[in-house]
Amino acid sequence: MTSRWGALLAVVSFVLALSAAPAVAAEAPTTVCTVSDKRITELSGLVSDGQRWYAINDGGTKLQVFVLGRDCAVQRVITNSLDPYDVEDLARASDGTLWLSDTGDNDKKRETVALEALTPQGKATLYRLTYPDGQHDGEALLLDRAGTPYLVTKTPFGDSGIYRPAAQLQSPGPTPLEKVGTLDFRTTDTPGGPVAGFGSVLVTGGATSADGTVVALRTYTDAYLYSAPDGDIAAALKREPVRVPLPNEKQGEALAFEPDGTLLSGGEGVGQPIKAVRGATALVTPATEDGTPAAAGGEAAAGKSAGKGMGTGPALLLAVCLAGGGLFVITKLRRRFSRR
Repeated sequence: MTSRWGALLAVVSFVLALSAAPAVAAEAPTTVCTVSDKRITELSGLVSDGQRWYAINDGGTKLQVFVLGRDCAVQRVITNSLDPYDVEDLARASDGTLWLSDTGDNDKKRETVALEALTPQGKATLYRLTYPDGQHDGEALLLDRAGTPYLVTKTPFGDSGIYRPAAQLQSPGPTPLEKVGTLDFRTTDTPGGPVAGFGSVLVTGGATSADGTVVALRTYTDAYLYSAPDGDIAAALKREPVRVPLPNEKQGEALAFEPDGTLLSGGEGVGQPIKAVRGATALVTPATEDGTPAAAGGEAAAGKSAGKGMGTGPALLLAVCLAGGGLFVITKLRRRFSRR
């Protein structure tokens, strides 16, 4: 039995390697500070206003946003008694409103998901949402220049869906969502995360640059940066991204941009660091509004991102088929030789 599973794992590992994305030339993340406050043990969302950082825990029984200094120390807490189901990500609108993505649904049993808009003074507004195609677990929230929210789902095969409200948000709603695209994340060799191999295709957070021209999504191990010259998130996520490895994070879920283009990342766990990749937005090749690359320069410096190769879903299917065939051959050979 041991040899059979060894063969299966070998085949799966080989095929997943075929789908892996190549590395990208980028400055290695450096630690800025360590989150040591015992109230923040499940850092799941992060945003910056250029002077302070705003952070949330995963889940919770009330709305809580921790305001951090550049030393990771908590300066104050913005709270509201509204009880969420499973908060996963955080975004900040141009007027300072904090948007909490109450979209976690690991068991796929929620009839609605929700967004909670929280003012700096602690006033909260609830907006319930419904998917057009069944339940989804979502951990990434993106906000465009106009304040339109986009949700990106988390799937084990890397085929994440992109959704936005199909009508103006109503409180408490629900407001229906519409699907505007699908992503195809591929496995990488970046170490880290709680789920070996598959962690590199599980979307755990998102961020939009201060000027709205770069959109980012992250997995447990990597960040993907997309050009959005006109601020159109749906169009941006159809373009080729730049991959920025975020190695050795225990459970990386938080992602944010500083106004100067620095990319911040962090994750769950006691005493985890917030790390920075300086000049991250400059890695993205500018694109014209029709999606074609602009003048040369960005792409040569940054390299390609998600790479070519096989998508994770097809790769896993092929792995299962090859592994099944391998086990069949091994079984037949063992029976043949056992008769001798």
